Amino acid sequence: MTVQQDSGRDGRRDGPRDSATGGRRVGLRDTVVRTTRAAGEALAQLVSGLGTAFLALLLLLWLAVTAVTSLAGVGLLMAPAVLGALHALAGRERDRLGRRGPEVVAPEPPPTRLRLALVDPTTRRELRWLARHTTGGFALGLLGVLLPVVAVRDSLFPLYWKLMPDDTTATSVGIGDAHSWPDALAVAVLGVGWIAIILGLGPGMARAQARPGRLLLAAGPETDLSLRVAELTATRAAALDAHATELRRIERSLHDGTQNRIVSVTVLLGAARRMVARDPAGADELLERAQSAAEQALAELRTVSRSILPPVLDLGLSGALSGLAAHCAVPCRIDVEVPERCAASVEATAYFVVAEALTNIAKHSGAASATVTVRSRGGRLHLCVEDDGRGGADEEGGSGLTGIRRRIAAHDGTLSLASPPGGPTTLKVDLPCGT
Repeated sequence: MTVQQDSGRDGRRDGPRDSATGGRRVGLRDTVVRTTRAAGEALAQLVSGLGTAFLALLLLLWLAVTAVTSLAGVGLLMAPAVLGALHALAGRERDRLGRRGPEVVAPEPPPTRLRLALVDPTTRRELRWLARHTTGGFALGLLGVLLPVVAVRDSLFPLYWKLMPDDTTATSVGIGDAHSWPDALAVAVLGVGWIAIILGLGPGMARAQARPGRLLLAAGPETDLSLRVAELTATRAAALDAHATELRRIERSLHDGTQNRIVSVTVLLGAARRMVARDPAGADELLERAQSAAEQALAELRTVSRSILPPVLDLGLSGALSGLAAHCAVPCRIDVEVPERCAASVEATAYFVVAEALTNIAKHSGAASATVTVRSRGGRLHLCVEDDGRGGADEEGGSGLTGIRRRIAAHDGTLSLASPPGGPTTLKVDLPCGT
């Protein structure tokens, strides 16, 4: 008996410790996962920035040639093309930064005439960005490519050091020789150091690479934002119109369907109450009809409620889309990678977009398969629906995409549809994740 009591006390004493240990393990695992994911996204951003930095380097060389040859008058002929390339590259960088973070609001289109462009604030800011991105952005992009390579090379060095020629340096930085296992392990420790640098400094390097673009390519204080205000006003008007249309649809569904069913139930119950004394069999038949009408009314209410905000979204976007794919007449593959929940309205919009797209695929495309891909990157939700059908989808042809486009515009999102004759059809949606 004493042993059992001692065991119970030990169990009670060890229980909270075990729970705390388990909690620390879960917390540590979550921290490692978040750190690794952030480092991976930072490396991807650095590499993508290297692409625009390389184009910026080529453009800077072209600009230098144009400036030098302008002294002889020849470069003046190339100046409009150089300015056009500068504005196009700046727009590409804004799109890249917007896909991996907050939107970079573009200023008004700069003037195309050379004399006006030289004094235009937007052009000057783009030139300053070009110089900074060509130098610092290019260097940081190279680090984003080289650091993973040297980390893998050095950390795995003990696995292959004996196969290396004798005159080969041991480390990726070109110093040191490995003649024994301790030397090889020392190189592996250096590789671990590279990994620590990637995990610790990677996100900061990505922010440093993006900072010039976010500061210099965004609309400055001297820029007239009337076009952006007009665009937002139009999207908000479209959102209100879509909201009013949705309310009318719900009211019509309730009035024409559920309300009539409930009125029918009321009439049948009243008739059954009057008949129950003189004709019990007839009253029982009326009650059966009333029960059937009540069940139909309940089913219609459930349908209306699901069309407002599907309860299946409580399972998360992945589970909800998997349910849509399971009921689709065309074999559909779902690939969802959304680490964190988005705003409920954003998830509902994504759900209705996929539902409408799969309905169109099943009815009109003649496709043998479909794929739904969802990714969350940089505070944006990217959704892509593809099918291998006959193509030729037309937004104006009653496909239901007009209402979907209004839903997306209400979130400052974008929708693009590519459906050439013969297929395939690709529907892409970009939405802010919201909070």
